[in-house]
Amino acid sequence: KSFLGFSSVCAFPLLASLCEKIKYVLRNKLPFEDFDGDKFSTFPTLRGYHWRGRDCNDKNTTVYPGRRPDNWDAKSDSNCNGIWGADPKDGIPYEEKFCKGADSKGIVLLGDSAGAHFHIPPEWMTVTQMSAKSFANLPMAFSDELDWPQFSEITGFLNSTIGGWTDSLYLRLRKRNRCNHRDLQNISQNVYFAVDIAPYLSFSLARNQLLDNPAIVIYATIGNDVCNGERDTLAHMTTPKEMLSNVVQALRYLDSHLPNGSHVILTGLVDGRFLWDNLHDRYHPLGQLNKDVTYSQLYSFLDCLQVSPCSGWLTPNETLRNLTSERALQLSNVLKEIARSEKFANFDIFYMDFPLRQTAEEWRKMGGEPWQLIEPVDGFHPNQIAAALGTGITWQRVLHEWPQVLGKENPFNDQIEAIFKDQGGH
Repeated sequence: KSFLGFSSVCAFPLLASLCEKIKYVLRNKLPFEDFDGDKFSTFPTLRGYHWRGRDCNDKNTTVYPGRRPDNWDAKSDSNCNGIWGADPKDGIPYEEKFCKGADSKGIVLLGDSAGAHFHIPPEWMTVTQMSAKSFANLPMAFSDELDWPQFSEITGFLNSTIGGWTDSLYLRLRKRNRCNHRDLQNISQNVYFAVDIAPYLSFSLARNQLLDNPAIVIYATIGNDVCNGERDTLAHMTTPKEMLSNVVQALRYLDSHLPNGSHVILTGLVDGRFLWDNLHDRYHPLGQLNKDVTYSQLYSFLDCLQVSPCSGWLTPNETLRNLTSERALQLSNVLKEIARSEKFANFDIFYMDFPLRQTAEEWRKMGGEPWQLIEPVDGFHPNQIAAALGTGITWQRVLHEWPQVLGKENPFNDQIEAIFKDQGGH
């Protein structure tokens, strides 16, 4: 808290403007390094391309992932999907030849800490695993707010280094249509309070209604509206009336900014009783050496400090856990009713339950135990295995019930990959 006699680091004159910029970035979910201001970056962390598709020209505001190609990208790559130039045999631009009529779509997540894929490496907390090597990823982790969106269920695109494997809706959408390369946005935040997404959408969403491809938007604040660390946790949960107002306001904003032909999927809240039921009597990484710290004790400690991520579920009070799940169900029903009754000009809207129960069933079939699906350090978030299994379940449901959301399967994918590799792409 002191630095050269100043009350805080940010009071140091040379750092004041930097601190203000970092605050702006975190508040508005924008890349710290974005020279052309198009909301995409060539830098991975600080809301860079771990969170959004990587910019391929950070000096040109008209070049970014997700836009419709400029003149079929005959001269240069305007949408950063790696497809540009013309076929020397017939002079037809590759983008026109392979992507015209392919129903290209990007994916956007509006989510909470689970969507951002919050993760604290267990080796940071497990005595027998601590070493200099185990903390090597600490700078990257902190500059990504202890989130790992590059491995997440919705926007993950890199092979996981935090356990399990990476499978995501983005990767499956990209595999379905190679023209969708890099068209992703993860607009999620780590908070302990009710979520009203609409106010920061105007800053953080990167989609031009006239110039860009349609998008699939996943609205998945699966716990924030009931989770808080307050003493009277029920009084601070979002009410059904507030939920209706918040979500409809966000959807109206999306309707005014998403290109026509987009889709929105509302994801219901999770039943967090799963956490206490499967973890409370197990040993936390801090207590594994001496068998002296259980998750029940950890939850009580966090609650005592009023920093619990969810006082309503991480508690020995069964009545409170049931009341929290009851409120979560009420809010999910609000989302379900919105999907049934509300109509918008530029997108259709669908609802699906959060697939935690199905994920646990799939994991049991593979020989696993339910507690292995939860982050070991915080004992609260779904982990890498849960995210990957959840992707498959979500994809299959969308594929069978709302196939129009996913667009066509591009018959030219193999040819696109061949051209891309010939040009030295990765």
